[in-house]
Amino acid sequence: MKPLSVGLALTGLIALLQSAIEQSPPDALLAAVVLISALTTFRSTGISAFLKVFVGIFSTETMISGLVVIAGQGGLWPAPYAHYLPPDTLPLTLAIFSIIVYVVAQLGTVRQIMQIADRYFNAAELAPARVWPFRPFNAPERRVAVALVVALVLLNQAEVGILIRLNFFNRAWFDAIQTRNAAVFWQQLLLVFTPWAFTYVTMAVVEFFMRSMLVIRWRRWLTDHFVSRWLTHHNHYRISLVAGQTDNPDQRIAEDIFRFINGGSDGSVTAYGIYDFSILLVSTVSSFVSFAVVLWGLSKAFTLPGTNIIVPGFLFWVALIYAACGTLITHLIGRPLIGLYFERQHREADFRFSLARLREYTEQVALLGGEMAENNAVGHRFSALIANYLAVIFRLMRVTAFTATFGQLSPIIPFVFTAPFYFAGKIELGVMTQTAQAFGHVATALTFFVTYYTYLAAFKSVVDRLTSFDVAIEQAQALKGAGPAHVASADGERKIVLDGVELLLPDGRPVVRTGHLELAGSESVAISGPSGSGKSTLFRAIAGIWPYGEGRISGPDGTNAMVVPPKPYLPIGTLRAAVSYPALPGSYSDDDIRSALVDAHLPNLVDQLDREDVWSQQLSSGEQQRVAIARALLMRPDWLFLDESTSAVDEKLEAKLYAVLARRLPNSTIVSIGHRSAVVRLHQRHLAMRSADGDFILRDAAEGDSVDTASGKVMNAPRSIHPAVSDDDRRQNLVRQHGACLPRRGPC
Repeated sequence: MKPLSVGLALTGLIALLQSAIEQSPPDALLAAVVLISALTTFRSTGISAFLKVFVGIFSTETMISGLVVIAGQGGLWPAPYAHYLPPDTLPLTLAIFSIIVYVVAQLGTVRQIMQIADRYFNAAELAPARVWPFRPFNAPERRVAVALVVALVLLNQAEVGILIRLNFFNRAWFDAIQTRNAAVFWQQLLLVFTPWAFTYVTMAVVEFFMRSMLVIRWRRWLTDHFVSRWLTHHNHYRISLVAGQTDNPDQRIAEDIFRFINGGSDGSVTAYGIYDFSILLVSTVSSFVSFAVVLWGLSKAFTLPGTNIIVPGFLFWVALIYAACGTLITHLIGRPLIGLYFERQHREADFRFSLARLREYTEQVALLGGEMAENNAVGHRFSALIANYLAVIFRLMRVTAFTATFGQLSPIIPFVFTAPFYFAGKIELGVMTQTAQAFGHVATALTFFVTYYTYLAAFKSVVDRLTSFDVAIEQAQALKGAGPAHVASADGERKIVLDGVELLLPDGRPVVRTGHLELAGSESVAISGPSGSGKSTLFRAIAGIWPYGEGRISGPDGTNAMVVPPKPYLPIGTLRAAVSYPALPGSYSDDDIRSALVDAHLPNLVDQLDREDVWSQQLSSGEQQRVAIARALLMRPDWLFLDESTSAVDEKLEAKLYAVLARRLPNSTIVSIGHRSAVVRLHQRHLAMRSADGDFILRDAAEGDSVDTASGKVMNAPRSIHPAVSDDDRRQNLVRQHGACLPRRGPC
């Protein structure tokens, strides 16, 4: 931008010198505006990357057109090409565009919008691209984006130029009709209107294709960006723990990003996003400045009605005052729409999510006979949606009533003010129609806010939702590294050590403490305690996803740990993908998957690996838990944390599953949470949650201890907490009783 600003400054100085030599006020005005544009261009290095593209386009065009106009005025332009000279007002217009973009970039709302848009226009990743008819090539995504925007802006400016040319055709054509001049009529129709109209249509089709390609690339990149941020460092989990309006992240990614870019329009509905408003504004400002010059020239000798007072550019001032009044009234009427649209998207997403949730738990609802309760809950959410919708409708009725009235009056006003001059014979019909058309373009440009108010309100609500989602991700990201510190064991010994770990709930209440606790890699451990005592939270802390608490958790570097929750997640897709998760499909051979399913006591599923289904609905709770066991057999983790992962199966099958884990995973250390005493007997060590000062502390429970599941108190504890039965004897008892054996360092 700095070299461009230097070029603009030189252009302004040349124009200033020429104005001094020729004593030309218009040249002095051009010089002043170009020098201001040079200053704003120089300072544009710190504005939005997206808006910087527009500053670069307008400033470059200002410099080129300014030098051409100066050359034409100074007699340096070749005479045979004099009819190719641009209008003297073109560089002035473009310089004003550049200045306006810089000023707009300073607005708070625009900065909020550009924080989202700029990410794509700063993307450095290489991406495939192609310029027909050349071969595909790779280029940084931001350069592809800038190239598309530049091409689209130039196309749009060319279309505005064609409209101006057709405006003058309209004048000549109607003059020919009034004077009954057939030769000029057909010459204007065939040699002026036809080629320019078809050129305009061709450019519109090319613009549509290029705009669609930009929207696709932009949406794909921004969606990948948000999904990546949402999933990185467990942000998708932590975001549920932070406060704020973070409802329905799926909608914000799937719909709001699309709406942000182009309003979510797929061609069947009219909607607007940042691209549309950017190009619309460029077109609007281009039309305004270009037709304002035309309107000023046509009405420069008009007088105030009923007087002989000449007001230069009279109709321009009429259009300006008319548009300003309309914009102010529209904003006062429609201001509540922004909040209503924000709430509308929230209500729509809640209603859709409740239906999806009902579909997911359809079996449980049917078994409980909960259809009436679900019908009531769905009806309540739908009623809230309808209430919001009605509020939007009533507000839109007021806005529509005013804007429709405004739109009906707009075409009439220029004829009302030009009619006295036409009937007095001071202007011809062509001038009257050209004036009305120019007035219409200027009024339309000035009433942009009125015309697109409802779309702007909807767009602002989308921006607010994406911004709040972005803030929530940043808050979740800020929790990375919070909670107990995770460090590698200094001695490299295969054990996990918890030192002074104290875990808190998100509201700051303590839930569990450990003191100094060691989990040796050579022994299996069962953890018991009352519900809500923090057992699952402890597993989350060991896994590194719980951000509330303090202390230190150390373990061997590079260990592979796996936590199996009570209700495992089963992705929609093939059974192969569900069993392989979180590994990608194809990570394990079909033979290994079938073997894992057989060992998990799911032999009936071995022939259904390619079947796609909603497995969370097709499998019982016990079968889902056994699928998770099959995953563990495939993953072969160093540490396997089972959070009531066999609670849905009977004790006999539970013992068999632990026997399978012992046999298939001899090098894995198993730590289990369980409420059954049978689970405790299947492990070498027992840790119990004991109630202490309002929270729970995790300690070794002596052999034969009975833990009160309601209070966490340990009853009938013997004097020694060490087991009376040796480990070897205990292991042999497990083999005899349950066929299970959890090894220490080798086979039983």
